[in-house]
Amino acid sequence: MSDFNKDEYLNDLPDMDDLSGQAAPAAASAADGAAAAAAAAAAGATQEGAAQPAAAQSQENGDSAAADGADKAGAADGKADDTLTPLGQAKKEAAEYLEALQRERAEFINFRNRAQKEQERFRQHGIIDVLTALLPALDDIDRIREHSEMDDSFKAVANKIDKAFEKFGVEKFGEKGEDFDPTKHDAILHKPDPNAEKETVDTVVEAGYRIGDRVIRAARVVVASPQN
Repeated sequence: MSDFNKDEYLNDLPDMDDLSGQAAPAAASAADGAAAAAAAAAAGATQEGAAQPAAAQSQENGDSAAADGADKAGAADGKADDTLTPLGQAKKEAAEYLEALQRERAEFINFRNRAQKEQERFRQHGIIDVLTALLPALDDIDRIREHSEMDDSFKAVANKIDKAFEKFGVEKFGEKGEDFDPTKHDAILHKPDPNAEKETVDTVVEAGYRIGDRVIRAARVVVASPQN
C-alpha cells in the first residue's frame, strides 16, 4: 500500500478562484433564465389581464348603448315637454283641456238630443193611448153632429175636446169629396158613380186621426168610383 502524500493531494486540488470563475457564469446564466421566464410569465399575465378588461368594457359599452336607446325612446315625449317654455307648456295644457271640454260638450249634446227624442216618443205614446181609448166617444160625437142638432152646451164640450187634441198635435182628417188615398183611407165600400171621374170619398163613416206623419187610425169611408 502506497503512502498517502498530503502535499501532493493538496497541490492537485483546483484553485478556489478558478472554481468561483467557472460557477459564476453558470449561476448568472441560470439567474438570467429564471429572470427571463419570470418576465415572460409577467408579460403573459399582463396581456391576459388587459384583454379581459377590454372585453368586459366592450360588453359593458354594448349594454349601455342598448339601455340608452330604450331610455331615449321612452323619454322622447318627456324631452319634448321639457323643451317647452312655461308659456308653451301652459298653452299645450290649455289646448288639451279645450279638446277634452269639446268632446264632453259633444257627448252632452248627443245625450240631450237622444233624451228629447225619447221624451217625445213617450209623449206620443201617451197621447195615442188616450186617443185610442176615446175613439168610440169621438165617433159618437161626430154622428150626433151629422144626424141631429146639438144644444149649445153639448156643442161647447165637443169643441173643447177637439181643441184639446189639436193642442197635442192630433189632426182629424176625412172629408166628403176629397180624393181617395189608400194610405189614409180605409174603403169599406166602393159604389159606382156615373158622374165620378176618379175615386173620391163619398161618405165618411168614421173620421181618421194622425199625429204628424203617423196615422193613428185611417178614415173609414165609402168610395165613389167611375163606372168603367
